[in-house]
Amino acid sequence: MDRGTERDAPPDRRAGDGAATGQDGAGRIPLAVVVVDREGLVSHWSRGARRLFSLTKEEALGRPAVDLLPVSGALPEEPEDEEAAPYGTYAACDGPGPGFGASLGGGLSYPAAGRARLAADGAGRVDVLWWAYPLVGPGSERLLVLAADADGLRTDGAGVSERITPGFALHTDFPGAEDLARRLPEILPGMSVGDSTRIVGQVLELGYPILEFSQNDRVPVTPDWGVPRRAGRRERRERAARVSAAGEPVPEELRDEGEDLEYAAVRERLEFLNEVSSRIGTSLDLARTVVEVSKAVVPRFTDVAGTYLREQVVSGEGFDEGVPDTTTLWHRVALEHTDEPGRWDDVVPVGEAMSFPAHTPFFRCMTTGEPVLVPRISEEMGHAIASQFEKRDIRPLITGRSMLVVPLKARHAVLGFMILLRHPERQVFDDMDRVTGAELAARAGLVLDNARMYTYQENVAETLQDSMLPHIPPRMAGCDIATRYLPGTLLGRVGGDWFDAVKLPGARTAFVVGDVMGHGLNSAAMMGQLRTAVQTMAALDLPPAQLLRNLDDLAQRLGDTHLATCLYAVYDPIAGELSLANAGHVPPVLVRAADGRGELLDLPTGAPVGVGKVPFEAVRVPVEPGDRLVMCTDGLVEVRGEDIGVGLAALCESAAHPAASMDDACDTIVRALAATSSEAGRGDRKDDVALLMARLGGIGPEDVAEWRLVPEPSEVGRARTAVREQLYDWGLPKLVDSAELMVGELVTNAVLHSHARPVALRLVRGDTLLCEVEDDDHELPTLVDARPEDESGRGLRVVSTLARQWGTSRTTAGKSVWFELTLPRRR
Repeated sequence: MDRGTERDAPPDRRAGDGAATGQDGAGRIPLAVVVVDREGLVSHWSRGARRLFSLTKEEALGRPAVDLLPVSGALPEEPEDEEAAPYGTYAACDGPGPGFGASLGGGLSYPAAGRARLAADGAGRVDVLWWAYPLVGPGSERLLVLAADADGLRTDGAGVSERITPGFALHTDFPGAEDLARRLPEILPGMSVGDSTRIVGQVLELGYPILEFSQNDRVPVTPDWGVPRRAGRRERRERAARVSAAGEPVPEELRDEGEDLEYAAVRERLEFLNEVSSRIGTSLDLARTVVEVSKAVVPRFTDVAGTYLREQVVSGEGFDEGVPDTTTLWHRVALEHTDEPGRWDDVVPVGEAMSFPAHTPFFRCMTTGEPVLVPRISEEMGHAIASQFEKRDIRPLITGRSMLVVPLKARHAVLGFMILLRHPERQVFDDMDRVTGAELAARAGLVLDNARMYTYQENVAETLQDSMLPHIPPRMAGCDIATRYLPGTLLGRVGGDWFDAVKLPGARTAFVVGDVMGHGLNSAAMMGQLRTAVQTMAALDLPPAQLLRNLDDLAQRLGDTHLATCLYAVYDPIAGELSLANAGHVPPVLVRAADGRGELLDLPTGAPVGVGKVPFEAVRVPVEPGDRLVMCTDGLVEVRGEDIGVGLAALCESAAHPAASMDDACDTIVRALAATSSEAGRGDRKDDVALLMARLGGIGPEDVAEWRLVPEPSEVGRARTAVREQLYDWGLPKLVDSAELMVGELVTNAVLHSHARPVALRLVRGDTLLCEVEDDDHELPTLVDARPEDESGRGLRVVSTLARQWGTSRTTAGKSVWFELTLPRRR
């Protein structure tokens, strides 16, 4: 800061000249600039500070400010001999806030100003006028202190006193102000020279803080309220005496009482803004924030406050930050008032969406981004505003009232606006109210934008997570399924937990639950790739152990930054069997229908996929109709400070609890495990939770029919006859024609391509009618377009046209071709 002064200012105008002259003189008063960091240490020491306090920069930097500038006592507030204290109004230490010592010691949470006598090293006592401003934001700077030598003002020139009092920043030829404006960006990064010039002007004019800093925005805290510059008492009295001697009445601004009231009003508004700031933004919930803003201004500042937000802000969506137009929809999200209850509810209900014509003050506010002040709503304006409300007469509510419309802005975008109304008997809004309202809206806009961005990001994360989770039908072949996904409450909505249920040939179902280690988008992306891979490999009907081996290879190819646990199970409802393989995952719970007890299945744990070169082993477990399989991720059972066995025991107990439905059973488990966490003092759940429960109903022998066919053409007729008779026995005559035709085509193909082993034909009656034809040929058939002269190639085309679903898969002995038909509804 000093280098700029010495380099840029002419020799006779440098801040260190030390002389004080009149307004037209060349001498200047040095301005000391000191910055104190959050540790209470001096981080900036200007050349003016060196001259004022007789300490070099090297001696001052890094030293505690309270030790460097100890306060030994304040000067008297009002010296008897006014000639000995021509320091302007701040000489009486009438600035708000605590003393200078409290400021340096960290006790300052709002601006302060005054006059003090300091004991500086090697300089005895120094009388200074000082201004201290808290710096709020992500940087290390905590306090900005400006100081000027009070002794340098002991001259007969009133103009010098005018420059040192808060109004002296308006004189742009004062090099201390120039120096501060030019170098302030070095103290507060991201600030332009133009901004800093304006800030310096307001800092030294009002003695209050100017900016609040966030990582994305700057919000003016104390604007230029248009308050006249405070002249010194001597100057005021001299001017008042001249006016009185001329026989004219003394203006109010030259009277001490008027000035005190004026600045009391300024101070009152600042306190109001600080109070509002402390009451809003207590959460990132958009609706709650809107209510907080409305209640903060009624009734202290206004009698009615209506808040309107863009439609996209309310819905948590992104929007074009361009200027709104007459088609932009605005939702009335809050209405606070002091009128009798219900008076506004029917006329302007909360939740209504509307646009505003170009001739309205609301449109002017939202397009210009500036407040609009209407001292009194006339009959004509009341009629113009009321014309926007169909079949509702709003004129009695607004005519004759004073109105102020303030924009809710953040990051150069108008999010909405507030309509503020005062009762006719109350003082109308004035220019100071307009600036106060704009400042209030600026703070509220930033808080609302934070809530909006949080809501938007939550919606994006939730949409992303939902898109990655499968939509599993509640019933698949021989089993009922229920699932739950609970995002981590402290680590965002996106995680690496997943579950799935995949339909397999032979009326079987694959269940999978996995957990990518870590959180956030990277884990979610990895989870999406692994889940897709599992679905693909399951459709190929790979055995569980082989599937995990392939998944492990894939995870290594995707990179070594993520590992994942995975539990894969295949349920065969006809054989009554589960085949399971585990890759470092939480073991499943099987609730036996016979005794209602839950037990952890003893599986080889294996290593997480991605470790590489680790064998996986499958285990077969017989099950009975009515048994329930429960699979989950570790976020459900892990309890901070407890062995995981505690959570697993609670899982077994809660899973065995009787429930009216599968959904109720899942909810019972979640509630029970949440209660276990609370008892352990874990509080909010940090990890995601994926839960899958399947009730294994099985498919009984009476719903399965099987035949073995010799690979000869004569067997095709036998197969058709057998299928026809079986469908009549099952009471499915409507399916006979289609099923008989498709079975004939598949058996014909199997007979033609079979080598030695018999052809297997099976019908399964479950949720659908399943027909499977197996042979010992390993080449899978493909769907082709047969030309008119071709004698073959139309069989699969017939099957694909008539079947609900069809497919092929390899078996250990060859291949299987299958199709499904929808069962008719039972009456």
